[in-house]
Amino acid sequence: MENFIVSARKYRPATFNTVVGQKSLTTTLKNAIKNNHLAHAYLFCGPRGVGKTTCARIYAKTINCQNLQNNIEPCNECESCKSFNENRSYNIHELDAASNNSVEDIRSLIEQVRIPPQLGEKSVYIIDEVHMLSSQAFNAFLKTLEEPPKHAVFILATTEKHKILPTILSRCQIFDFNRIKVEDITEHLEYVAKSENIEAEHDALNIIAQKADGAMRDALSYFDQIVSFSGSKVSYESVIENLNVLDYDYYFKLTEAFIENKYTTALLIFNEILEKGFDGNHFITGLSKHFRDLLVSKDAQTIELLEVGASIKDKYLSQSKKTNLVFLLKALNTSNAADLSYKTSQNKRLLIELTLFNLCRIIPDITEQAAQVKPAKAEIAKTETKDDKPEQKNINKGSVSIKNALKGYKKPEDEVIKAENQQNKVAEETIKIEQKETDFSQEQLLYAWQLYANSIKSEKPRLNSLLKSSTPKKADKFKIIYNVINDLQKQAIAKEEANIIAHLCNTLNNDKVNLEIIIKEENVKKQLYTDTDKYKYLNEKNANLNKLKQQFNLDF
Repeated sequence: MENFIVSARKYRPATFNTVVGQKSLTTTLKNAIKNNHLAHAYLFCGPRGVGKTTCARIYAKTINCQNLQNNIEPCNECESCKSFNENRSYNIHELDAASNNSVEDIRSLIEQVRIPPQLGEKSVYIIDEVHMLSSQAFNAFLKTLEEPPKHAVFILATTEKHKILPTILSRCQIFDFNRIKVEDITEHLEYVAKSENIEAEHDALNIIAQKADGAMRDALSYFDQIVSFSGSKVSYESVIENLNVLDYDYYFKLTEAFIENKYTTALLIFNEILEKGFDGNHFITGLSKHFRDLLVSKDAQTIELLEVGASIKDKYLSQSKKTNLVFLLKALNTSNAADLSYKTSQNKRLLIELTLFNLCRIIPDITEQAAQVKPAKAEIAKTETKDDKPEQKNINKGSVSIKNALKGYKKPEDEVIKAENQQNKVAEETIKIEQKETDFSQEQLLYAWQLYANSIKSEKPRLNSLLKSSTPKKADKFKIIYNVINDLQKQAIAKEEANIIAHLCNTLNNDKVNLEIIIKEENVKKQLYTDTDKYKYLNEKNANLNKLKQQFNLDF
């Protein structure tokens, strides 16, 4: 029985040209080799599975190749390349810093660095997960990293650059690897499927690429898992079932229910999703993403931001035409609020079901607001026509005759423009929500103010104490004045002013609350420290003191 090799190892890139999604970095490394500008230390950092260690190995193989090609790629025929491909090269040394993170491990590495290579020009030392080294090990490594032997090249790889000492970072050339795009991962998976004689649907591979979240290694692992499950044919349904991914169709059906105000259908769909084993948080996050994708699909310029397959993209384009901008914005705000409240909610299912009810009510609410606006618009139109009638008497006869001739003719374009303008006016007026102007007392203001101050006590303790240092006062009808003693305090509150006003508007049920921050210096008695200060103070109390000083020629 032939030994199985996972796709992540079998199709691991062996040259710079086969590295996926990191073209700018590989071009930089190739130019450095071409111009013989080889640094003694590199730091490859970025997310998992994007090619950091792979590029380090290719770089080590290329700089030791004895017959380097014109395109700056290894020949794979010389003794150095063959020994590398067969994992018996003595010029390339790999160290896992996660398990070799002590000072003794680094000291043994430093002793090994002194030995020149037996074959080739450079000895390359690849240290993976370098952020796992202890601070003592980093300090022991500093001198060797700064001034290594001429034959030594260090390549450090890490997923957490912020944990590495600045003294190490300053000694390395830093290369930041990006997450691989969904399109690039999908294209590479199609190449692997074709090489393995596996029939795979494009949408199925696209789902795998999205699940991988920019990591090629994860995508290839998922691909092997799906192949083990479904055999030589990878379908969209098999990927959805095996990777426990929520099907797009659920979100499309839910959106149809929201548009048609069918809350019972929405509840039944959500119940079916829960029965399939999906978590409520996963569902609400996916619903927010679905509304975002619909919003992106409404404009031809932003359609490229949609990272889905061709057939799914067609569904988004079709459904985006049925939804208006007001609905999508309100739906996004509603689902995002549910996502933020999910972790702290005691009854998570009820929270999501209430969210579904609110989403179903968006369209009816918009329709009711539009109906309330129409009568007011009709009255305005009547008054405008009455004012315009007297002005028609001053028109000359020539213009009147022309108008009479064209009286029975109406341009179809004018009718279309008029209809569009009416639709736009209704849409604009539905967005304008009626502002609340509920009056409130000083006690209610103090309660709302203390409520907000307590809510930020753990996250912003300094601001909490600042908000409690004075008392807000209701000045005008809806105007609130808060006194501070210096400009620094005013700036600190001004940064949080938007959140404070939003909280007060919500708590006091008043959308016209206005906050004014005033600097009011405290009357602090000045201490008299010097003799001059004391004399000036006494002289202000008694003007004869200065005469006494001059008469007797006194000093103080």
